[in-house]
Amino acid sequence: MTGPDAGATRFARIRAQLEAAQPTSGWQGALYEFLLFGFKQGWACLFGGLMLALLMATHLFYPTNAPLARYDFLTIGAVAIQLGMLAFRLESWNEAKVILVFHVVGTVMELFKTAYGSWLYPEPGLLKIGAVPLFSGFMYAAVGSYIARVWRIFHFRFEHYPPRWTTYALAAAIYVNFFAHHWLPDIRLLLFAATGLLFWRTKIWFTPFRTPRWMPLLVGWLLVALFIWFAENIGTFSRAWLYPGQENGWAMVHPGKLGAWYLLMIISFVLVSLVHHKRPVEDGRHPPI
Repeated sequence: MTGPDAGATRFARIRAQLEAAQPTSGWQGALYEFLLFGFKQGWACLFGGLMLALLMATHLFYPTNAPLARYDFLTIGAVAIQLGMLAFRLESWNEAKVILVFHVVGTVMELFKTAYGSWLYPEPGLLKIGAVPLFSGFMYAAVGSYIARVWRIFHFRFEHYPPRWTTYALAAAIYVNFFAHHWLPDIRLLLFAATGLLFWRTKIWFTPFRTPRWMPLLVGWLLVALFIWFAENIGTFSRAWLYPGQENGWAMVHPGKLGAWYLLMIISFVLVSLVHHKRPVEDGRHPPI
């Protein structure tokens, strides 16, 4: 890869070497592209993967009588992961800014939702705001980190992207509804309909290797929401947080949560689009190369 991103992080240099390879055509070339796609996806979700590993490791091995509460250890560990990724240039400062925004947005939602009993944090700790441990914001930040990184790594471009102001309005309505539905009618079905109306023609173009590929943006959001739901099951299994009914034993997170994560994906995507304002979306018949 050439251009301004080429030296941004250590991964950028590794990626440039991998993309300079000359695999043979046919099935070997297709296999190389598939493996490169997986490598890039894995790198994009590195922050979230390390957080999930930390949750599981502390659930399985953290001593119950440790002088430092597990939740406080998780918060310190999350900060250490973030600082380490910056120090070793595994992440850019722009991506770190996205993580900070998501941390704030997520923590505000956590404070509200835990107050209304939507979920709970059953363990003690000092590094909290109210009933919310500070590491929880990093779980939202991991989503923002993934979207920001995958956007850059795969050179996202779009066809038939709706006017930006409509996406901002939709994201704001979704965020408000996460709070307001506790007092007012839940309009999420209307929000799903609005999402489909705005994005039904939108294609997302991405480049795993050399050839641009595409999929409907609505499908892409669903796939990411599905993986977040899997991650949420890992989080609740590790008892990092619990939903009502999980206090006395783990149970799979209800698939209905996929809808909430799908809507949260839209908020996340729109926020990251603000960071990537220097790489404007396209509205045309052919992907830019």
